[in-house]
Amino acid sequence: MDDYEETRPLLVNDEQTEEDRAEQDSYLDKVKNGKLYIATFAAVLGPLSFGFVLGYSSPAIPELGIIQDPRLQLSKDEASWFGSVVTLGAALGGLLGGWIVEKIGRKLSLMFCALPFICGFTIIIAAQNHWMLYVGRVLTGLASGVTSLVVPLYISETAHERVRGTMGSCVQLMVVIGIMGAYIAGLFLDWRWLAIASSIPPTLMLVFMCFMPETPRFLLSQGKRREAEEALRFFRGPDAPAEWECAKIEEAYKNEEQSFSLADLKDPGVFKPLGIGIMMMLLQQLTGINAIMFYAETIFEQAHFKNSDVATVIVAATQVVFTAIAAAIMDKAGRKILLILSGVTMCVSEAVFGVYFKLTVNHNNSSLTSVLTDAQGSLAEQPPTDLAWLAVGSMGLFIAGFALGWGPTPWLVMSEIFPTRVRGLGSALCVLTNWTCAFIVTKTFQNLMDAITSAGTFWMFSALCALNVIFTAIFVPETKGKTLEEIQAHFKGTYQR
Repeated sequence: MDDYEETRPLLVNDEQTEEDRAEQDSYLDKVKNGKLYIATFAAVLGPLSFGFVLGYSSPAIPELGIIQDPRLQLSKDEASWFGSVVTLGAALGGLLGGWIVEKIGRKLSLMFCALPFICGFTIIIAAQNHWMLYVGRVLTGLASGVTSLVVPLYISETAHERVRGTMGSCVQLMVVIGIMGAYIAGLFLDWRWLAIASSIPPTLMLVFMCFMPETPRFLLSQGKRREAEEALRFFRGPDAPAEWECAKIEEAYKNEEQSFSLADLKDPGVFKPLGIGIMMMLLQQLTGINAIMFYAETIFEQAHFKNSDVATVIVAATQVVFTAIAAAIMDKAGRKILLILSGVTMCVSEAVFGVYFKLTVNHNNSSLTSVLTDAQGSLAEQPPTDLAWLAVGSMGLFIAGFALGWGPTPWLVMSEIFPTRVRGLGSALCVLTNWTCAFIVTKTFQNLMDAITSAGTFWMFSALCALNVIFTAIFVPETKGKTLEEIQAHFKGTYQR
């Protein structure tokens, strides 16, 4: 490949003329985004609900551990399952979501997933024994899995390329806002009232989505052109010629196979985005985000933050701030540069984390209790050089780096890269990979530290973050400013680099 070929913009068609791009820009200049923003807000109430599910266990578990009622009191092992069983429900929800999103559409799937959210929290509110608590958590996890698949699809299929990055990043933004909301509410509410508060966002989503249209691409895939044009007029405003965009989408859809078969796995337009999507979800969980969040409260205690509940709110607020920054600059900086910057930041911060544990922990016994006790004891012996601040700094840097790139971007890219006929299946496999890996990492973290020590564990995560950077640089395409049809054409080879 010569220098000219290497420097040509990604996804540029040899046959695409300047007039085509000018026509596209002229169309987008007439677009009004007001109703698109309203529809996006209605949809991201799902991720907000999902955030409340994830955040709920942190303030609830301490209360349930000391509650007087023996039928509800959770042991340490039971509390672990109460927190982690959500990931199993979410993995199942990813598979279910991939099926229902193709059968009943994006809008109805969103309305459907509000029901297990509400039912799950209702069962927790009325819980009389451990099993009711577990069932409630599984149901809310199921809803979270469906939500994490459907909402990115709904947004990517309704937003145009100028704002799709920002709108898509709002998914992760609302998740971390939900987590922070659960932490803050947990400072003032007991576990039952917190469950009542957590059921409000999905209820609002169910109501608001009643007034939002289905996505134009799904309607066209069902042969409903008139309804697709009406949906486009809703999302683009009265001044933009919706018929023009509808014709463009319809033309791309007609050139595509209408149904999926196993033979399609040989098609580069299918297996390339599928491989990239699954690997991004796998690598997201292998950054060690769950391990860092697990340590957050203890690290703040070591740094002499007496109120660890407030410290968890500070951690969540850091996620919110940097995820908001990512959303604001996603369509300007691009997906790829943010992923690389994020990966480098996490790689460095976790390497420092490993150094912290190497300096403070007696590795002859690396069980979790010993790690935390030894670290605290070591720090107590040397207050002038309190190395806990090294841990606080590296933790803050890691959380900021994750929120800036590898938090929101894999979900955004997942919603952009699949062709219409495999969008449900591909997204389902990505969600299943993410949540299954999240469960495995969470459940095996203690064993990993016993095997290779705490310092070794974080150095391993640092090396995996370096792998993230290499994978992004080589395989992940830049999708900034491209229509979904252009992105799909890139993988099929219609657009050449």
